[in-house]
Amino acid sequence: MTAALRLAELLISCRSVTPADGGALALLGERLAATGFTCERLDAGPTAAKDAPQGPDGRVRNLFAAHAGAAPGPTVVLLGHVDVVPPGPAEAWLSDPFVPTHRDGRLYGRGAADMKTAVAAMTVAAEQFVQAHPRHAGRVALLFTSDEEGPSLHGVRHVVEVFAARGEKLDACIVGEPTSVQRLGDMIKNGRRGTLSGHLVVKGVQGHVAYPQLARNPAHEFAPALAELAATRWDEGSAFFPPTTWQVSNLRAGTGALNVIPGTLECDFNFRYSTESTPEDLKRRVVEILERHGVEHEITWTHGGEPFLTPPGRLSEALAAAIAAECDGLVPELSTTGGTSDGRFVARICPQVVEFGVVNASIHQVNEWVDVASVEPLTAIYRRTLATLLGT
Repeated sequence: MTAALRLAELLISCRSVTPADGGALALLGERLAATGFTCERLDAGPTAAKDAPQGPDGRVRNLFAAHAGAAPGPTVVLLGHVDVVPPGPAEAWLSDPFVPTHRDGRLYGRGAADMKTAVAAMTVAAEQFVQAHPRHAGRVALLFTSDEEGPSLHGVRHVVEVFAARGEKLDACIVGEPTSVQRLGDMIKNGRRGTLSGHLVVKGVQGHVAYPQLARNPAHEFAPALAELAATRWDEGSAFFPPTTWQVSNLRAGTGALNVIPGTLECDFNFRYSTESTPEDLKRRVVEILERHGVEHEITWTHGGEPFLTPPGRLSEALAAAIAAECDGLVPELSTTGGTSDGRFVARICPQVVEFGVVNASIHQVNEWVDVASVEPLTAIYRRTLATLLGT
């Protein structure tokens, strides 16, 4: 069994349902310190915010480990998270989600794909790189958190704030998100869309369904505005981003009785927006549509993150060359599709941020898995990329 595969198994065994780390960061920190990395814990919390849960002791775990070279050069960061989403019903799994299990060439367990295998591969790749290149240029670093799958308030967001305050600069970052689609190496994410959510309350007047003239139905009043919001073309996207989208995630009204006109309607919605739109513009346009249809309302906005984009350049080229070397000449596609990641935070202090990891077919699902055959190539891809950027 290879070092990266064994480490992936150990990490899967850590019961690290977000925001707990299940001991994973202590394990990684001890290992990296023994290899010559300087390790810094940047744990954060607690907070009274209702939407920001923490680990058992009220702290979110963050680990930054760095190895300085013998010559000037860039700081290259490998970024990952050890927290996972809840596994769901245990009886739906063919094996315990926190017991790494091999079946038919796959490693099963919660976090196998998202993203403990990548964390293991990054760790081993960094160890192997500094052992092979002890006098490398610049600095190789790893940043791991236990607050990515949840509110993401005290993880990489916090670390970036600490780094910005002390003037710490990062030059390139690879996020180990599971970006591959059909096979390892077929896709690199060189950016992500921004996310903006709204909680809309439409106000009406409750009443009896048999006397609608004495009430005002918020569902009826919102319906034309909803149709226009759903049909609106918010922007045309760009060469790297698809057009901005607007989607309803929850819609609810009523008291549960069949003969009562509801007094309010609540709608949760989300924008995934490109660099061609701004949060301020999207908010303004939503309000204009609601007001044009005479909808009495209140909106609470939550901005989850700005879009970021790394144009093709040295980082993506080095990563693509490593993929080609380890994956039979495969040329990866650059894409900005999918959800958000911690890349949106680190992009504030790092000019080049890309994401690359294993196949994402099973992420957040029951019986999550990763192909065992992909673990060593993934490790080698990270190691080759470090050698290109920092090798001497």
